[in-house]
Amino acid sequence: MRLKVLSLFAAVLLVSACGTDQSNSVATTGDGAQAGAEAPAPGTKEDFVVNVGDRVFFAYDSFDLSPEARATLDRQAQWLKQYPSIAVTIEGHADERGTREYNLALGERRANSVKNYLVAAGVSADRITTISYGKERPAVLGSNEAAYAQNRRGVTTIN
Repeated sequence: MRLKVLSLFAAVLLVSACGTDQSNSVATTGDGAQAGAEAPAPGTKEDFVVNVGDRVFFAYDSFDLSPEARATLDRQAQWLKQYPSIAVTIEGHADERGTREYNLALGERRANSVKNYLVAAGVSADRITTISYGKERPAVLGSNEAAYAQNRRGVTTIN
């Protein structure tokens, strides 16, 4: 019971952190430069994650791309076209519901859905590999809709 409560608490914190606008939290120096945090170098993994977005989310039992997912993938495609020597792996994930085999197949369909969108947007297919982890690598622990929503995802990783 204690683990479930802690997992729920962690999921709530994660979801609330994702919705927090921190754009005004960076201090600037007198000349307008940011104090403290530096922006990631262009073309790096950090640049991709921070400035583009490395993941898209899916509805329950679906591999259809939402408008929000398409917007993220449009940014990914633009970034990947800007850095043509970079190859990526698309990871397909599912929440914990369903059998291992079913979720591996669903994760594969999700990864391929992301890949197909990027290829249609002009990214060379030979730069993209896919892998399904099914329910084996949850981003958030918990057996509730908040956790499930974060675990139904496609993640683009820089190789």
